[in-house]
Amino acid sequence: MQRVSQLLKGNRLMARVLRSASWIVLGYGASQAIRLASNLILTRLLFPEAFGVMTLITLVTVGLALFSDVGISPSIAQSKRGDDPDFLNTAWTIQVGRGVALWLVAMALAWPAARFYDAPSLIYYLPLAAVGLLIAGFNPTRIETAHRHLLLGRLTALDLVSQVIGIVAMISLALAWPSVGALVVGNLIGILSKLALVHWGMPGLRNRFRWEMAAVIELVTFGKWIFLSTIFWFFASQGDRVVLGKFLPLEELGIYNIGYFLASFPLLLGLSVAGRIMIPIYREQAGETHKVTRMRYVLTGGVMGMQLLMALLGPWLVQLLYDSRYFPAGAILTLVSVALIPQVIGMTYDQAALASGDSRRFFIFSAIRSIVQFGLLLIGAFMGGLVGAMIGMWTALVLSHLVLIWLARAHGVWDMRHDLMFAVVAVLISTLALWLHWGSIVELSAGVSG
Repeated sequence: MQRVSQLLKGNRLMARVLRSASWIVLGYGASQAIRLASNLILTRLLFPEAFGVMTLITLVTVGLALFSDVGISPSIAQSKRGDDPDFLNTAWTIQVGRGVALWLVAMALAWPAARFYDAPSLIYYLPLAAVGLLIAGFNPTRIETAHRHLLLGRLTALDLVSQVIGIVAMISLALAWPSVGALVVGNLIGILSKLALVHWGMPGLRNRFRWEMAAVIELVTFGKWIFLSTIFWFFASQGDRVVLGKFLPLEELGIYNIGYFLASFPLLLGLSVAGRIMIPIYREQAGETHKVTRMRYVLTGGVMGMQLLMALLGPWLVQLLYDSRYFPAGAILTLVSVALIPQVIGMTYDQAALASGDSRRFFIFSAIRSIVQFGLLLIGAFMGGLVGAMIGMWTALVLSHLVLIWLARAHGVWDMRHDLMFAVVAVLISTLALWLHWGSIVELSAGVSG
């Protein structure tokens, strides 16, 4: 009888997982399609340098968010008190305070950032953009509750609506005000609309200020390693822009960001799905089970297929979508797509640590990966410019996978056959993509060096 109960529980879990994964894929795919359409419109209304400035603004605001992440979302996802109003309200109170602090720090950083990157417009655009961090701090914990219980349909719809509102605002502003300000203000309108839509459109707890010490202690105890991990995650996810923002002119940085946006779409989709569904799976299916293995193969295979397709299509896709000012983004698309492949292979492993509350090992992995990736990316940029930086990124992700294997083995979820099979496929198709577009890569290298 107990065996039958476990089977029924497992089947219900997998049904929720598949339904939630479908919503995540649909929502993320629609979100990126909307973003691409807006990008195509905005690149014709604005100049490449505007996207370079916006890249730096995003770099600083994302950096502030990651440098202060206390792990509220994963804490709610894995905690036994994840549905307790006192716990949720305490988490929301911390989140609001963090948003206020981030806005104040952003204002203080505006002048130093403008000097470091030689971009004077950051002095007034960065504090304005950082208002978005303040607004986002008031987002209700109903968002985390929906993710905790894999109930993502309505949340996905509201996210898309708020994105459309923000993009319509950007385009409308760009028509009348063709500058970076159109991107900044439009983004703020999108963030504010999400807060309003989730507040009025999502059922659940209406947050109020609360400070329960037991909840604070639990959040801080679990979140301290997440906090340290996300500091290093900043250098892993944004390190290329930290380095290249100093090496490249703003116009070339804007072109690089377009290539990176296209190349990273499959990986970011995979990370979004893995981050939302693997914790509940690992939490309720202890260790490596047939269902976990099957989910891993499906997720890795789907994301890697898209990643390798982007590498193969690279310059052709950019030439089809953009005007001639942005053609160098095609070679960048191929290089970044290939460089990110090692991360695709291991993207389902680290969630096992968070599901079991092992944020310490998660931090160790994040720290090592970030140090190695940032260091090799910097060395590569010094030695070979943009192409050298991408080689450094690929090498770092390969080496970091060895640490990820240590993490996965500690939680009994490493699958050697999975890794070897996808590694062989990746090497073969990546080599083909680089061979097909070698001429464009050489031209890119010569252009950046020149």
